[in-house]
Amino acid sequence: MAKTDLDRGRHKLNQRSDPRQSFDSGSFAGAGLACVRGDRLLFRGLGFVVKPGDALVLTGPNGSGKSSLLRLMAGLLAPAAGHLTWAGRPVEANREAQRGRVRWLGHLDAVKPTLTVRETLALHGRLHGAGADPAAALDDALGALGIGALADTPGRQLSAGQRRRVALARLLVAPAPLWLLDEPTVGLDDAGFAAFGAVAAAHRAAGGAIVAATHSDLGLGDARRLTLADFAPSAAELEAAA
Repeated sequence: MAKTDLDRGRHKLNQRSDPRQSFDSGSFAGAGLACVRGDRLLFRGLGFVVKPGDALVLTGPNGSGKSSLLRLMAGLLAPAAGHLTWAGRPVEANREAQRGRVRWLGHLDAVKPTLTVRETLALHGRLHGAGADPAAALDDALGALGIGALADTPGRQLSAGQRRRVALARLLVAPAPLWLLDEPTVGLDDAGFAAFGAVAAAHRAAGGAIVAATHSDLGLGDARRLTLADFAPSAAELEAAA
């Protein structure tokens, strides 16, 4: 994970932020959203708007619905009430299209122990569409996250922080306009945190957007915050739903 690796990767990211290579995407919005998991109402009346280049940080205590909201945004869960739109069109009408617009990074790193880092990223690119030059995209991702020296290392030999860098590199191998990130910097050292900041800034400069759930500072600068506690049901609502 030499410094020259990161420097080359960041140079590639800066090239990608050229307006000619930017995402052609519209605003993503939600209105009146409610989420029920099991028999528990997590939030209701929640709304948001995410425009190209935005970063939205979800905050709130454990169990407030941050991860569930990310799953709603990804089309993995259906809202109990309310609706989501992309460029003014209902997401519910075509959930498959929504899945193609987003890249999801959850708590699990999805690094296969028997595959090398390069093989893991190549597989992800084949599954999700790596673009016109998959090999170049993969090399750029390795450099941007400072893991070029680990390219031929099996997943079982990686530390937790290295696995997290591989997971973040997946976002670059198969580009999409919206990144949905659940605690993306967990396990990262200072260099890894800096690499995340660089790839996030480049993604936004290219017109991409980020929604991230976290309990810590992600270093996203001008990111807006959405506090899930503001949409928590009242005691009376919980009693009525029981």
